[in-house]
Amino acid sequence: MNALLVLQRAAILAVACTVSFAAAQQPLVIKALAEKKVSELPRGDLFWQIETFGSRKQADAAAGPWSLVAESTGKVWLFTLGPAGGSSSNGTKIAEIGPIPRISARQYLLRINDASGPPGSVTSVHSHLGSEAFFVLTGEQSIRGVGGLKRVEAGQGEPGQTAGAAMQVSSSGSTELHALVMFVVDANKPFSSPASMH
Repeated sequence: MNALLVLQRAAILAVACTVSFAAAQQPLVIKALAEKKVSELPRGDLFWQIETFGSRKQADAAAGPWSLVAESTGKVWLFTLGPAGGSSSNGTKIAEIGPIPRISARQYLLRINDASGPPGSVTSVHSHLGSEAFFVLTGEQSIRGVGGLKRVEAGQGEPGQTAGAAMQVSSSGSTELHALVMFVVDANKPFSSPASMH
């Protein structure tokens, strides 16, 4: 084979690998949907109750002091932090996630994020001074932490890691990931910090 042809093929292969790697490393798209600060958390073990409602007005009427209402995927969602087994009378219960790790702070931030991205998209390695729980709507999500790798499929939830634990989240399935992410963090500290898995 002539040397020029070998070099051309090598260059094409190098460009293809670079484009493939760059596509695989694109960041997950993260959007904040709702948040509120509270001075205390419910007593006992903490669970996120996830429900859907026919309208925002119905969800707002069912919301309690540790509830957040958000809209995503054409639905109205109610996320309520509290004991296991809770639900409202008018919503459709989708999931219960927990128990989530409890933290102690002067003030707490409850937040709901929307995370999405094609297969291979990823967050940076980061940590939160609180809990980050997940509910996967479509696709598959992987959570890499110091304790190993957890995979969460569509229709499943994950209560997350302990406060301050380093983690990296990625879209690991064969289809686009869409997940709802629930946080309970210290409201007086940075929401997220760069971290290392070492």
